Amino acid sequence: MFRPCIDLHAGKVKQIVGSTLESDASHLRTNFISEHSAAWYAELYKRDRLKGGHVIMLGPGNEAEARNALVAYPAGLQLGGGVTIDNAIHWLEAGASHVIVTSWIFHSGQVDWSRLKELVRVIGKRHLVLDLSCRRRNDDYLVVTDRWKNFTDFSLCGKNLETLSEWCDEFLVHAVDREGLCSGIDRELVSSLSQWTPIPVTYAGGANFLADLQEVEVLGQGRIDLTIGSALDIFGGSGVRYEQAVDFNRRLEAQHQLARSSEGP
Repeated sequence: MFRPCIDLHAGKVKQIVGSTLESDASHLRTNFISEHSAAWYAELYKRDRLKGGHVIMLGPGNEAEARNALVAYPAGLQLGGGVTIDNAIHWLEAGASHVIVTSWIFHSGQVDWSRLKELVRVIGKRHLVLDLSCRRRNDDYLVVTDRWKNFTDFSLCGKNLETLSEWCDEFLVHAVDREGLCSGIDRELVSSLSQWTPIPVTYAGGANFLADLQEVEVLGQGRIDLTIGSALDIFGGSGVRYEQAVDFNRRLEAQHQLARSSEGP
């Protein structure tokens, strides 16, 4: 399935090369700055009944735009970026279906289990998405935090995802070294995630063509959804038309409904 996104930087909807977020402003690579507001995109996704999209605040100065998007599509979008136990409830009350958390949970390079358990106690696991965005180091995919610049010691594998799945509703995984480059998805990572995860996963990073949606559906064995950013025409891209991605979801949903009906009661 296709899942939409709204990436916010300095109060604007943008598409940024993810690996440059760790740099100072002079080295930040921006693919696209939209003339439209975050609410405009949220209303578009609501119109087309797209579920599970995420609003990510890349740094400060994005709170107002994020709130406007949540108001435009209440319970239809997840919210990430600087989420902690102190503001998680605020974002859920503002209209987010889930909050997305990385850096606050992966404290000092390790999973802080006391923080995770307390957050789940406060908001419930059904409202929590754990962001396991990663970079490859040797043979491992390691979770990275703090604008994707700091490696943790936490590797993506079956055992680790099984353990974390008990504390959240979904995972979000950006392949950071491909994010914003339109260089193709990380096929090995997508395939591995489908084997490792017991709960839904949204993968992001490198998608460039409509065929990537079908490939993720096959490699992910129907368990992995795909976010398309810089390649999408509504973000200045030329590889995928937004209407094509929406139509892909509708056709896939129709197939699923037909399969369920053929199974009978």
